[in-house]
Parts: sequence; C-alpha cells; structure tokens
Amino acid sequence: MSLSERKVWRGFASDNYAGVHPRLFEVMQQVNEGHEVAYGDDFVTAELTKAFKEAFGSEAEVFPVFNGTGANVISLSSVVRRWEAVLCAETAHINSDEGGAPEKMAGLKLWTIPTSDGKLTPELIKPYLFDIGSVHRAQISAISITQTTELGTLYSVAEVKALADFAHENNLFLHMDGARLSNAAAALGTSFKEFTTDAGVDLVSFGGTKIGALAAEAVVVLNDKALAHTIPFLRKTSMQLPSKMRFVSAQLIALLENDLAINNGKHANAMASTLDAGVRQIAEETGKVSVPNPTQANAVFPILPFDVIEKLQKQYRFYLWDHRTGQVRWMCAWDTKPEDVQGLLSALREALN
Repeated sequence: MSLSERKVWRGFASDNYAGVHPRLFEVMQQVNEGHEVAYGDDFVTAELTKAFKEAFGSEAEVFPVFNGTGANVISLSSVVRRWEAVLCAETAHINSDEGGAPEKMAGLKLWTIPTSDGKLTPELIKPYLFDIGSVHRAQISAISITQTTELGTLYSVAEVKALADFAHENNLFLHMDGARLSNAAAALGTSFKEFTTDAGVDLVSFGGTKIGALAAEAVVVLNDKALAHTIPFLRKTSMQLPSKMRFVSAQLIALLENDLAINNGKHANAMASTLDAGVRQIAEETGKVSVPNPTQANAVFPILPFDVIEKLQKQYRFYLWDHRTGQVRWMCAWDTKPEDVQGLLSALREALN
C-alpha cells in the first residue's frame, strides 16, 4: 500500500497516538541546515541546557534521550545499586508497562505498593521500610512516583514535597516519571519547577512524546552534580545517546518556549474534562455507566457494559483497562478536537440504546 492510501483516523487509546506538533517540525527544519558536532556537543544542546536551567532551576542538568522507558531506566540506574530496590505504586508505568526493562536493564528490584488511586504517600510507604541492612532483602534506595499517574490522578505540590521530605529523611532518592509532566503542570496551574525542584524531587523523566514531540524525552537531574556526572555514561551504555542530538534538543527547547508543552497539556486536559462531563451526564440519564475515578488531567476512566465496549471499539480505538469490571481508559491528546469528544459521546449514547 502506498502512503497516499493511508487512512486518517482519530481515537482515544493514547496520547502517543497523536502526531507531532507542527512547531516541532519547524524547529527541526531550522537546525537541519549545515553540520553540527554529534552526540550533544552542539550549539542547540547547549541552548537546551540553558532552557532547562531556566525552567527547573540553576542546578538542573538535562540529558536528552529517545523514549520514556530509556529515561526511567537511566534515572533509576543512577541511584540504585545492583542489590537495591525501588518503591513504586503497583500501577506505575515502570512496573506494568515497560516490559520489565527497569529490572532487566538496571538490575534492580521493584517493590510495588497497592494503591486505590495510583498515588503513594509516606503512610503507604512506611510499612515497606524494614530489614534495613539485612542481606536477605533487597535494600530500598529510591521511591518512584508518576505525575500524572496511570489512573489519571494528580499529585499536589504539597503531596510531592511530603514524599520528598520522607524520602530524604530515610536516605532515599525521589524520582518522578514525568511522561505527562506537562499535563500535570497544566492541571496544577504551576511551573515545572514548583512541583519538582522546589518540592525536593531529585530526578525527573521529562516527557516530550505524549505532548507533541518525536522521539524526544530527557533525564533531568535537579540538584546533584555528582549524580549528573554519571548520567552520560549510563545513557551511552543504555543505548539512549542520540547521535544527531540537535534534533531532539530543538524539540525540547520548543516545548518550553512560550509554554507550548503546558498549553498543549491545558488543551488535552480541557478535552478530557468535557468528555468526563458528558459521560457523567449519560451515566446519570441511563444508570448503565459509572465514572469512579476523578478526571484530574487528560484521562477518563468510565466503567461500561462489555457489549457496549465491543460496539464502541469498532468505531474508536481505546483500551479496556480492567477486564474484570469493564473499566476503560479514554485518553485525550494535544490534538484532540471538540468534535472528536462529541463523536465519542454520541457513539456511546447510540451503543447504550
């Protein structure tokens, strides 16, 4: 089949399904003329360093990579030794959706904690901090949280700070998986710095792909020069060092310029809010649908009858999230349109009838 025959369609399966934001194509074209030194020793990546210091604080160091799994593996590898472990929510992406990469590639163990909303708290973590110094148990070295979570929930600035303080009191690092960091900033109404650096987070995996970039993510070390020194070596051995880094760096710069990433997040969140309101109205009218999870960013998690799910998936791509209850995930992206949302709601009404 030729590319001219490609069918254009839209869905709600993942913000990864969305295309590349036009502005990012523009900046990649701008840096395409001529030559630049490879592997990050280029003008554009130097400018990226300045941009991230402005966004995250003067001590921040940024290291572009290709994807979120790579960013998470490198981040955790830098703070966890071979006999150590990371605490995370049972639903965390590093546990449920990265094919075992953190454990296989970083040689660490994940201690998972069941949560009702995908969020960790000091109270939930405390019972897992035992047998410190015992050779019979993997030693906890870090806590990893996801902002926003895999259940669409959001950590407040105060909640992040409480976790950071707790981590540091117990000689642990705090890592934030920020695949949807821009959606979180948009929902919180803050800068990136306020709920990362200022709250005490040590490492951030900065997500670009889900907010409009192409193979552009980053590891960000917020306040530890010694830790930052290790990342370049881990990035290389993890096969995440872009040779033509200027094209990755240019996209990340563009995402920070004029708050493009946060504005994209605001749009995706707004579309999810509209979708949430619509499905809750349908639930009230029909009694056949429920929405147990709050919609705090760009994901909606309704519970639908299984026959309705089957009908809807013939028209729209989306994931069945819980095969036991019929809970699905509808994800809105930076390019989701109001007519997409209304189309899904209309299809839901038709399938219920």
